[in-house]
Amino acid sequence: MNSSLLLSAATFIYALASVFYIGSFSFKKPAFARLGFWVIVIGLVANTGGILLRWMESYQMGYGHAPFSNMYESLVFFSWTTAALYVFVEFKYKESIIGVFVSPLIFLSIAYASFDPSITSKITPLIPALKSNWLIAHVITCFLGYAGFALAFGFSFMYFIKPKDPGASSFFAKLPDWDTIDELTYQMIVFGFLFLTIGIITGSVWANSAWGKYWSWDPKETWSLITWFIYAIFLHLRLMRGWYGKNLAIVSIIGFIGVLFTYFGVNFLLSGLHSYG
Repeated sequence: MNSSLLLSAATFIYALASVFYIGSFSFKKPAFARLGFWVIVIGLVANTGGILLRWMESYQMGYGHAPFSNMYESLVFFSWTTAALYVFVEFKYKESIIGVFVSPLIFLSIAYASFDPSITSKITPLIPALKSNWLIAHVITCFLGYAGFALAFGFSFMYFIKPKDPGASSFFAKLPDWDTIDELTYQMIVFGFLFLTIGIITGSVWANSAWGKYWSWDPKETWSLITWFIYAIFLHLRLMRGWYGKNLAIVSIIGFIGVLFTYFGVNFLLSGLHSYG
C-alpha cells in the first residue's frame, strides 16, 4: 500500500467519525459519539501511517524530505495535528459532544487535499530554499498552533447554540457548561499562541538562512503576524480585562478567520515566497 491509498482511507475514516458525531447530535444518541471517538482514533493511526510512509517514499525516490512541502502535504498534516490534539482533549475532558464541532474540520481539510483536482499528491523535489531542517521545525510548530486555534474555534461556536436556560430539554443543553467551554477555548488558544510564536521565530531563522534576512514582509509573514496579534488581543482581554463568554468567543472566531486567510487566502489571492505549488 502506498501513502496516497492510506491517506485516502484516513479521509473516509474521518468522514465516518463525523457521521457518528453528527448523528449523536441529531438523534440524541451519546453512544454514537463514543463510537465516533474510536473511529477518529483509527483515522489518526491511518493518517500517521500515511505521513510516515510518504516520508519514506520521498527517500526511495531520491528526494529525501519531510512531507510538508506543498498544499496536499500541509492539509494532510493539518488534519493530523487537529485530530491528535482533539483526541487528547476528549480523552482528558470526557466531553464527546465537542467532536460534533471538530470532526468536520478534520475531515474537510484532508478531503480537500484528496479530492480537489487542482491539488496534486505527487511527491516532488524541494527547491533549494526549502532544503533546511528549519522547515520541519517551522511547519510542525505552526500547524500545532493552527490545530489549537481550530479547536478553540469549535469551542467558541458552542456559545452561540447552547441555550441559556440550564433546564432546557434541547440536545444543545447537553453541551459542556459555560465555564468548561470558556476554559477549553482559553487553553487551546494559549496552546496555539505559544506554538504559533515558536513557528514565527523558527520561520524567521529559516528565512535568514535561505534569503539572508529574518523578515521580508512577505504576504504570509504579514498575515501570520496579524493573526498573532488577534490572539494576543484575546489573551490580553482574558487576562488583563477579565473578559469571558461570547465577546471573547467572537475574538476567537475572528482569529480563526485570520488563520484561514493566512493559510488559504494568501496562497490563492496573493503571491509570495510561501505560496504552495
